[in-house]
Amino acid sequence: MRFSLITSRGSGRPANAPTRRLGLVAVAACGLLAGAVGPASLAPVGLGPGAASAKTITLSSGHVDAVAARVVGGRLRFQVKDDTGSRVRWRRPSDIVIRVGNAARYRLPNGRALAFIGRPGQTVWLIPQTQKRGVVWAGWNTEQVSTRQLRGPVGWRLDRVRGPGHVAIYQTGSFGTPNVLFDSAQRTPQSRTIPLGVHAHGNWSFTARGTYRMTFTISATTQAGKRLSDTRTLTLRVG
Repeated sequence: MRFSLITSRGSGRPANAPTRRLGLVAVAACGLLAGAVGPASLAPVGLGPGAASAKTITLSSGHVDAVAARVVGGRLRFQVKDDTGSRVRWRRPSDIVIRVGNAARYRLPNGRALAFIGRPGQTVWLIPQTQKRGVVWAGWNTEQVSTRQLRGPVGWRLDRVRGPGHVAIYQTGSFGTPNVLFDSAQRTPQSRTIPLGVHAHGNWSFTARGTYRMTFTISATTQAGKRLSDTRTLTLRVG
């Protein structure tokens, strides 16, 4: 299934949320934004310039591109762009935990628009599409890869979800209509494509407290025709 969106490009560190709203148009899933990087000599092996990886850290607020594609040493890498501090850090998904705390609690409104998440009035935890104070702002990104490296879009596949509740990633269009990207209530794997040079955000909803592990695969084809892929698991702690 394919779909397209109006996406936002820039620094990845918005001055305010309203200027970064993302509206849906129709065809392709979309990703993140790249920032300045540090000297290659400081980067751990496999992560590339500007990377940082020493121990597991918790990201609970600020801008994070949870799924970011990069080509490092000729290999496609699924990394996390951590933009929560004073400078951008590229991290392995295994080195971070995304914390979704009580500031993310959200009561589902009346009506059937969000019935795929739960019943009206139900309290869930929501990483919103637009930035909210005290809640991590999670997006996805392909701005670090180009047509010089890859032949076409980046595939984004949800392979598995483990956790105590239901998870959905969706985007809200200009007229409030949700477009569901991934839904753990449906059979996996579920696949989307992300055009190159894209930065986007969506809503990530969770129906129960606890730890969720979401396994994703990103894939692409080089200009020489070689197929590349990388599978990693994101850990999110909710409540």
